[in-house]
Amino acid sequence: MAQLLVVSNELAKKGNEHSFGLLELLPHEVTVTPSDTQALTDSAKADLVVLDGRADLAGARTMARLFASSGSTVPLLLILPESGLAALSAEWNLADFVLETAGPAEFDARIRLLIAQAANDAIICAGGITIDDAAYSATKDGEALDLTYTEFELLKYLVQHPGRVFSREHLLADVWGYDYYGGTRTVDVHIRRLRAKLGPDHEALIGTVRNVGYRFSPDAVRA
Repeated sequence: MAQLLVVSNELAKKGNEHSFGLLELLPHEVTVTPSDTQALTDSAKADLVVLDGRADLAGARTMARLFASSGSTVPLLLILPESGLAALSAEWNLADFVLETAGPAEFDARIRLLIAQAANDAIICAGGITIDDAAYSATKDGEALDLTYTEFELLKYLVQHPGRVFSREHLLADVWGYDYYGGTRTVDVHIRRLRAKLGPDHEALIGTVRNVGYRFSPDAVRA
């Protein structure tokens, strides 16, 4: 049984978790919350967030962007009418969508697949580094790394994209967020701290590409 958080102003106003017919037919625990920042807090205990875009598609889009900008990793499933399909794009950062006309079997199948996929994606391994996003932990060859929140997010981001070069500006936008007003120097500081914590045998995993930025190279571990 999964923990579902349904984000919907209409359902929250009614104060009835089963006012959406499909929910009462599914073997999951359902919590309904309004479309506001409280949903971000409530999502910490959820396996899946269901965005109700049936009556307010624009509001659902706003919430999807809010979840993305907050760095939330909880999968987002959007329910919408067929007329709203043209509005969907990659910018929504959805894990999946389902039409409001879908039956309970399809709805449940999508939920189960998304949760299973999220569990698989929660653990990332490369270059002897293991990132467990669900447990919010990182290890180096099985040894726990003592990282701050930002160090963890930065290392996770790099490990998720092995071999790809990122500029300091790109890292600031994707790790620190667009609302961060500090300079790119903070990226250099955090990279230096990460290398120190990785130690001499693993510091080369995070390479510097001159005049460009940084790259995670899984094969750069010192023998």
